Formats: sequence, structure tokens, C-alpha cells
Amino acid sequence: MEHIPDGMHYEGMLIRPPSEANSILLQATVGCSHNKCTFCVTYKDKRFRIKDDETLLSDLRFASHYCKRQDRLFIMDGDALIMPQKRLVWLLDKIREMVPWVRRVGLYANAKSVRMKTDEELIELRNKGLGIAYYGVESGDAETLKRIHKGSTPETLVEQGRRLKSAGIKLSVTVLLGIAGKSRSLEHARATGELLTEMDPNYVGALTVIVIPGTELWEEEQRGAFEIPDVNGFLRELREMIAHTQLTGGLFFSNHASNYLPIKARLPQDREKTLALIDRALAGEVSLKPEWMRAL
Repeated sequence: MEHIPDGMHYEGMLIRPPSEANSILLQATVGCSHNKCTFCVTYKDKRFRIKDDETLLSDLRFASHYCKRQDRLFIMDGDALIMPQKRLVWLLDKIREMVPWVRRVGLYANAKSVRMKTDEELIELRNKGLGIAYYGVESGDAETLKRIHKGSTPETLVEQGRRLKSAGIKLSVTVLLGIAGKSRSLEHARATGELLTEMDPNYVGALTVIVIPGTELWEEEQRGAFEIPDVNGFLRELREMIAHTQLTGGLFFSNHASNYLPIKARLPQDREKTLALIDRALAGEVSLKPEWMRAL
């Protein structure tokens, strides 16, 4: 008789993209292999590792019995694409075998983890069911990327993002409003829009930075080396970024819990309408999310 597990094996703080809110959440890796970004506290309490096969199989057995209404699956933690190709292919095969109704598998990726895969390996992952990669870019500004210890240059970010998309994997790029501070806000916005134009992702998700105690960014703020924009500063940055983003039909979202102004725009069709909405918000004619409702 088959043993049905009591639940899924989760460790520490868990995050997933807003669009994966109703997905099966499978924690295949614990933590983040980079774990050096100055603004992020999510994985500081975790030493990076890949979970053993039996734990993953146990979680899939649980999902096979109790998650039959969920047709998407998201592989956590921070950069599951870093898993060795054979292990990741094995996991995708097991997902297809044990929860065959799942139509799309997603995961987080960064430039390092993409660079470690050949073009053929990325295509193999696509053929095995990997449908979307959420790709953390944060900024297109080289100075900002260096300051936040992202570990990538704008050129590398563009190159590896384009490789994901070329492999047939949908590309959802995350950028971070406010991460350059007040002093470099508009430079960051313009450079990020230009990077997005060159990469041409399927989706862009703009989050708004929240300075978390215990992070290096918080320490910078405490000693006066970093000043976060005010609400109108965030809106001007968002406007500048969208004004410099030319996509061939991609969606630009700012619907994360951290954002003051929710936006869903298909670019280029909705550009002027979206810029006009931001202008109205800057003029005080549009209600913004109150501070107490914002969250990571």
C-alpha cells in the first residue's frame, strides 16, 4: 500500500512570483547559491543545498494526491536552475510522471545559472516541461549592479536572458524600483529600460525596494550612504523606465505587493495610456497603495 506523506517539506522563508500564487510549490533547492545581493534577506538563514531525491519524490507523492486542481508547478528556492542538468532533467521527468496534469513548470534563474547550461541543455529543459524562468535583473545600470553585488554586468544579463528566450522558455524579468537610491534614480530607470529593450522579455515585473533591517542596504541607509526615493520619486522612476522600454508585445507589470501603483501594460500598445496614468498619479489624481499595505 502506497504511503501518502502528511505534507510538503518546506524550510525557512519561501517566496514565489505573484503569478505562481496558485501553483504547486516544490522546494528542490534550499537557499540561493549567490546570496550576496545587498537588498535581500530572504535566504540569509539558509546554507545553499539541493534536496535529496527521496524528499522530492515524497513531495511529489503528496502533490499527486492533494494538488489535482493545480496545473502549474513552481520549483523553489532562489535559483533552482543551478541544479546539475541530470538532476534537473530527472526532476522534470518525475513531475511529468507523477503530476501529469501540470501544464507548466517555472523556476527562478540568474545569469550565472543560465551561463552554466549549454543552448542544447536549455532546449532539453524546455522539451521536458520547463515553461517559464523568472530572471532577476534588478537594474540595467552597471554602477548600480556593482554596488548591490549582483555579480553580473548589463551585457551578461542581456546575453543570458536572450539565451533563455531563444530556447523557447518564456522569460519573465524582475527589476527593482528604487534600488539605485535617490541620487541615481533616473539613470537606473533609463538604463533598465534600455536593457529590457535589448533583451525583449515576454514579461517584466517591476518591484519596489523595501529596505529590510539586517541587510547591507539597510546598513548603507543607516550611515547615510543610501537614500530611498519618496513615493513621487518611485513613480517618476517607473515612468522613466516604461518610457525607455520598447518590447515587441511583452507585458509590463507592477502588481507586486511592494508597489504603490499597480500597472498591467502591454508594450508598445499601452505605453501612452500607462504614462498618462502615472502622470495622473504624480498629480495626486490616482489613489496609491498606503504604506501599511506594502509588503515583500
